[in-house]
Amino acid sequence: MNFIKDIKDLDEKIVLLRLDLNVPFKNGMIIDETRINKILPILNYLIKKKSKIIVISHVGRPKGKMNDKLSLLPICENLEKKIFKKIRLIKNNIYELKKINLFKNSEEQIVFLENIRFYNEEEENDSNFSKQLASLGDLFVNDAFSCSHRAHSSVSKITKFLPSFAGLQFETEIKALKKVTSEIKKPITCIIGGSKISTKIPVIKNLIPKFDNIIFVGGMANNILKFKGHSIGKSIQEENCELIINDIFKLSKNYSCNIIFPEDVAVGKAMEGEAKIKEVNDVGKNELILDIGPKTINKINNVIELSKTILWNGPAGYFENSNFAKGSFEIGKKIAEKNKSSEIFSVAGGGDTVALINNIGIFNSFNFVSTAGGAFLEYLEGKELPGIKALN
Repeated sequence: MNFIKDIKDLDEKIVLLRLDLNVPFKNGMIIDETRINKILPILNYLIKKKSKIIVISHVGRPKGKMNDKLSLLPICENLEKKIFKKIRLIKNNIYELKKINLFKNSEEQIVFLENIRFYNEEEENDSNFSKQLASLGDLFVNDAFSCSHRAHSSVSKITKFLPSFAGLQFETEIKALKKVTSEIKKPITCIIGGSKISTKIPVIKNLIPKFDNIIFVGGMANNILKFKGHSIGKSIQEENCELIINDIFKLSKNYSCNIIFPEDVAVGKAMEGEAKIKEVNDVGKNELILDIGPKTINKINNVIELSKTILWNGPAGYFENSNFAKGSFEIGKKIAEKNKSSEIFSVAGGGDTVALINNIGIFNSFNFVSTAGGAFLEYLEGKELPGIKALN
């Protein structure tokens, strides 16, 4: 894989830069700027190198149709304030664009193409569309690892028509994930949450032979508690998971990987209710398990204390209600504390996990935080991602 930082001369080179700026909006306002903040290093790097930059990105799922609500304009405006540079959004049809006309004057350094998913050809990985995109630049840089599990034109096929490189963020992401999957410093622990156990089965099965501990929290843990014969009341669960869970326990035994799940929990009558601590065998029929209890927190923190590498994907409970945020908060605090003294290498990933660590103010207390959801999990599964394959 070739990296952008290895190119010596980028002066006046037109760089087609694929970024992931798929940020959440509410009433037309950006409500989480994490993905914007993470692309600042590559933009500042290319600005300093005096490159001309054409940004390619998307927001939402417009399904090949123009949609003003999914325009990249608010992102351009937000970014202008961060990099102190004027950014022009090009709304013209991509097929009508010519390289020679893109930069209006010598001072202009950054332009954005409008939402690339306004074109069906993007998700179809269309050759002609990719070729037209490629004709606009001198080289292509993918700094959108979080989109790299998609075989889309601006991620995959475009590399056939231009010299192509991995960006700064892309390289950092790959290195961080390699450290927790192949360049492992043991003992290594995975804390995994989320509501559906079946969606993460390939990840779990891929990690069990490599990891020393896998800790189940959140909705996933409910399935394990039920499998072990405990009542989970009205808690979120996935049906027909018994065989899957049985396989997990068998596999973990074969590879001497410890499976850890809650001993006590915080329950409520409703998601917005008050928390009550209960042993796992005391959960009532009308109660919801919404967090882990103090005994479980202590047990998890003891495991973290003895670990050298931590991977965290998924909150411990319904952290949106502060009554059920204690488990996630305490886990995060413990990782941050160990990280501060450089005793562990820590990686967190997935949308809810990023929102959580932002919420409790420990974003910078991890060695790496991945904003990738699907790409993050597929990499952990051991899959070859189309975006990585294209750059190789």
